Amino acid sequence: MFELDARLQQDTLVLGDLPLCRLLLMNDASYPWFILVPRREAVSELFQLDAADQAALWAETTRLAEVLKDGFSGDKMNIATLGNVVSQLHMHVVVRHRTDSAWPAPVWGRLPAVPYEAGQVDALRARLRLLLDDSFGFVEDMA
Repeated sequence: MFELDARLQQDTLVLGDLPLCRLLLMNDASYPWFILVPRREAVSELFQLDAADQAALWAETTRLAEVLKDGFSGDKMNIATLGNVVSQLHMHVVVRHRTDSAWPAPVWGRLPAVPYEAGQVDALRARLRLLLDDSFGFVEDMA
């Protein structure tokens, strides 16, 4: 059974689900920083997914990055799986702007996180509703 890693639960807000992945928002308002987690049990590496899930993860990552780059007017998209702190397989999709506080360095561990305020999260969810297609189910719609 799929369970979200405790560290991801602590550091993120759940937005909803794509066909394969749970979509999370890193609780750091400094960057539009999203995380995709395949809803598969005990997977820490890309190669542990079967071929269909590997293709689905890449398709969901690519589509998400594309809509976020356009929807958030990004200068660059940072996409990565690291797993050195959180071993559960997860894909970071970060919209970068030349004006952001970490540019051009990576966002990881650069500056202390600035947690979102409730109104900011509501605005971000509304924005995502305009960007994401019907394959995405928002957590509040799944309840």
